Amino acid sequence: MRHIDPNFDPAQHTLTDSSYFEDMRVGQRFVIPSRTLGDANFAAFQLASGDNHPIHYDVEYCRGKGHPHMLAHGFQIAIQTAPGAGMLPHVLEESLIGLIEQSSKFLMPVYCGDTVYPALEISELIPGKTTGVIVLNSSVHNQHRELVMSGEQRMLVRKRPPT
Repeated sequence: MRHIDPNFDPAQHTLTDSSYFEDMRVGQRFVIPSRTLGDANFAAFQLASGDNHPIHYDVEYCRGKGHPHMLAHGFQIAIQTAPGAGMLPHVLEESLIGLIEQSSKFLMPVYCGDTVYPALEISELIPGKTTGVIVLNSSVHNQHRELVMSGEQRMLVRKRPPT
């Protein structure tokens, strides 16, 4: 027997109330859950990227080149800062239009077995007429507290609709 709950609304089943461009502030930080990059992460990235260089999947090759383990591809680290991996798209729920730009600088090697700590922080808010651009500094640290990647992302977001 089916029971329809008139008090339940799937549209209200969200993690947080939606924010708009005007609700955001410079310095606001969005931490993305940490993760330890293991063999499965490396294999999945190699398969998805098509990058077949052995520095990313052959431990003995890496050791022969002076690395302690497989070396993560730079893009494998950059994707750790994907806004969807954290709360930001949920915070922007109704206002998010999309990611419009991304850049990264890879500062130190990341190896299989390292734990990464990604984060995004609003560094600038550029208003437009009906939308705005949120500029985010992206960062990834490792378990040794070393900054291994820094970058910037820009997201296009709607301004609050008139009431």
